[in-house]
Amino acid sequence: MPVVDVDADELRRLVGTEKDDDELKADLFGLGLEFEGETEDGLLQFEFGPDRLDRLSVEGVARSLRYQYGADRGVYVPSVNDPDWTFEVDPSVPDERPYVTGAVVRGVDLDEAALDSLIQLQEKLHATMGRKRAKGAIGIHDLTMLKGELLSESGGNSITYRGVEPEGDRFVPLDADAEMTPGEVLADHATGRTYADLVAGLDRYPAIYDELGLFSFPPVINGRRTEVDTDSRELLVELTGTDQWTIDRMCTIICYALDARGATVEEVRVEYPDADAAPTEGVELVRPELSVDEKTVSHARVESLLGVEFEPETVVDLFERAGMDATYTLDDPVNYEVEVPPYRVDVLHPLDLVDDVGRAYGFERLEPTYPDVATVGERHERSRLADAVRGSLVGLGFQDLLNFHLTAPVENYDRMRVDEGSEVLGGAPRVGITEPYSEEYTQLRTWLLPSLALVLENNTHRAYPQDLAEVGFVAHRDDDEPTHVAEARHVAAVLARHDATYEDAKARLAALCADFGAAVETPATEHPSFIPGRVASVVVDGADVGVVGELHPELIVEHDLELPVAAFEFRLDALASG
Repeated sequence: MPVVDVDADELRRLVGTEKDDDELKADLFGLGLEFEGETEDGLLQFEFGPDRLDRLSVEGVARSLRYQYGADRGVYVPSVNDPDWTFEVDPSVPDERPYVTGAVVRGVDLDEAALDSLIQLQEKLHATMGRKRAKGAIGIHDLTMLKGELLSESGGNSITYRGVEPEGDRFVPLDADAEMTPGEVLADHATGRTYADLVAGLDRYPAIYDELGLFSFPPVINGRRTEVDTDSRELLVELTGTDQWTIDRMCTIICYALDARGATVEEVRVEYPDADAAPTEGVELVRPELSVDEKTVSHARVESLLGVEFEPETVVDLFERAGMDATYTLDDPVNYEVEVPPYRVDVLHPLDLVDDVGRAYGFERLEPTYPDVATVGERHERSRLADAVRGSLVGLGFQDLLNFHLTAPVENYDRMRVDEGSEVLGGAPRVGITEPYSEEYTQLRTWLLPSLALVLENNTHRAYPQDLAEVGFVAHRDDDEPTHVAEARHVAAVLARHDATYEDAKARLAALCADFGAAVETPATEHPSFIPGRVASVVVDGADVGVVGELHPELIVEHDLELPVAAFEFRLDALASG
């Protein structure tokens, strides 16, 4: 979950309140921001869901509080001045990173607190929407240090987004004193080495030029010439990436934050070389993208989900306190037409609208009621079995884990030496996530051992032995299923110790099966994650349900482990008949 550092005094100033820290924490908790502690500098830390990326800065947090307090109401869209600057996209831009957007911001007052907040917002957006700069990267520049090429037609200024050879034009990057080529930055500069993978393999690197030359090397580093400090009053915000929608929304969030500081936003033109290169119809865009979205939700749905009877006027009031505008008609049924501000990138469905109504009303005010059904809930038999298996594993000396169900193909397949689509355990085709928030979580895991291997990798600084186990959810694509997804629960365990062997894993597997009256056999097999000759199938009551053995040395090295690991994994339902 994202964590944002907030200066409490700055928050009070931006909100216009004299509430103390405890009152602010309570009010923010009602908005879904949970207090996590304080930094060494006394900043308050709040954790919140990754959907509300407009709250990645103190300005966004303050905006939410002002709406909650009723100081602001309805949709606010900053007024913008007409464009004077143009981003010209050259055909030489790498196809892997073809899009650009931005804005000019004038009259900003950047004291230390405001500059720290802007830097935090930039880095938090990089880590979330920008997917560690892979999908979108932000550059913020002192506009007064740029010299745009004069455009004869409009009389404005232009800068160019183009490609540059690795050993092409030179510039002085941030935190450096000498000119370097882009290739030298990647090889010799600390920041360059950190983000070198983002442009690895490209024949030409992304670069932004003004009339004086190269001043930005996205997504890696900005030039020192345009570095922003507390004396900067006019800024150029530029974003490049692989998806126009993403960088446009990142830009919008930055513009709202600077507008909250009293700055004036000025549009820029983005001109693509031809229709094939442009992300939408036409080759010219005007940015930032500040258009208001519209959604519809029914009155009945609001009442049903929240369990409260509302007058339509009350719902409209709650929408306005959530930063939206809403209108309705008295037709049966009553529906609300809701206007959503451009910084709310999280509102995708009517349920999101109901959530905002609930938060504005106050979830703590909702009264629990019994559902109007004639059944009594009880635990599912599968859940009882899973708990019983966990108890047995703990009794055998394992530490019980609960890992994420989502992972990435590199973890699920590549690092485990497994080919997707193969017949071995874990090799089934993936269930992918269409619009993942992070490149680290793009699919449902097909087996549990990759999750346990990651835990071992992240705990090499802990004492050994480390005996870990998990009973958890897995899934893979299966077109024979009505949903095209086959779901299952697996049991997996690892023994990481200097003397871990196949026999150790098999002994604990046999003890576990004995607890449930299940007969287990272990005929020899092959599996790429395990050492040949030290791996066997897990056959329970005649059914082949898993694998047991010693993890392959290449897998041990891949996960930076320094001692042997024995493991087993099989289907949970194999123990149900015991």
